[in-house]
Amino acid sequence: MSSTPFFQAIADFLQWSFQFFDWVGDKFNWMLIGLGFFGLFYWLITQKKLSDKAAKDPNQLK
Repeated sequence: MSSTPFFQAIADFLQWSFQFFDWVGDKFNWMLIGLGFFGLFYWLITQKKLSDKAAKDPNQLK
């Protein structure tokens, strides 16, 4: 009995499962870039609000 069909079946399954990455392509990269920019602008807006609030309050610890 040969083990070739067993390993051929594993190879076929792996080739089928890795086709997912062809479909995803650069979509994941663009999603991460978009998420990074969203987080950056969210933090910049939040930091501006906190800085303005701190500038108006003279009784704070620095």
